[in-house]
Amino acid sequence: MGEAIRIIGIDPGLRRTGWGIVESLGNSLRFVASGTVRSDDKAALAVRLCQLHDGLAEILHAAMPHEAAVEQTFVNKDAAATLKLGQARGIAMLVPARAGLVVAEYAPNAVKKAVIGVGHGDKKQIHMMVKVLMPKATFDSDDAADALAIAICHAHHRQSIAYRMAAPAG
Repeated sequence: MGEAIRIIGIDPGLRRTGWGIVESLGNSLRFVASGTVRSDDKAALAVRLCQLHDGLAEILHAAMPHEAAVEQTFVNKDAAATLKLGQARGIAMLVPARAGLVVAEYAPNAVKKAVIGVGHGDKKQIHMMVKVLMPKATFDSDDAADALAIAICHAHHRQSIAYRMAAPAG
């Protein structure tokens, strides 16, 4: 059947960046780990970005994932906050890319649809379904639970892509 693929999902944020790692083998998913990288909100922006970078780099080095998935940024009314989130998202994409991983991106609605079946839902629904899909999953923050949802979304999407590629033509 093949080897399990280890996927890291990353939910970027300047204050808290959630991460979650799952292993995907066929139709089965297995929880590996999750957590939250936190930056010092009293530090300068450049220092905070370094803290996020170093924390994520440490996790990738220890966990050795094969693939990465990052949630796309949504634009909100506060342009400054959106810009800062975009910078944190840049770090979330840079770290796995520098580690040689392909980085997939998913819109929040795609993540929700993959995990709860519809494109709109609240965090409680997502967290509940993450626990249903992976009963052994633990998470220390909403961001870590969201990161697991992103990893689950990628596992589902990569399967459908692999299936289409393996299907005979015609």
